[in-house]
Amino acid sequence: MAFFLSFIRVLCEVLTVVIILRAVLSWFQISPTNILAVVLHRITEPVLAPLRRVIPRTGIIDFSPLVAILLLQLIIRLLP
Repeated sequence: MAFFLSFIRVLCEVLTVVIILRAVLSWFQISPTNILAVVLHRITEPVLAPLRRVIPRTGIIDFSPLVAILLLQLIIRLLP
């Protein structure tokens, strides 16, 4: 059981870092065919897409990465 909890904790931490990287890269003009952009999109989209359906957009700002990071950090804090 300890291995499973450690795995979930590490997964949440890695997803947090990847979401931050994707958010930072979105500030720059990067080609959509850039391999780093494609990899980050494929990793984070399964987490962010469901949140985008729930969270309303406010202009051009997408708050789904912020909410995802907060939820991931909450999961990390709640694990024993």
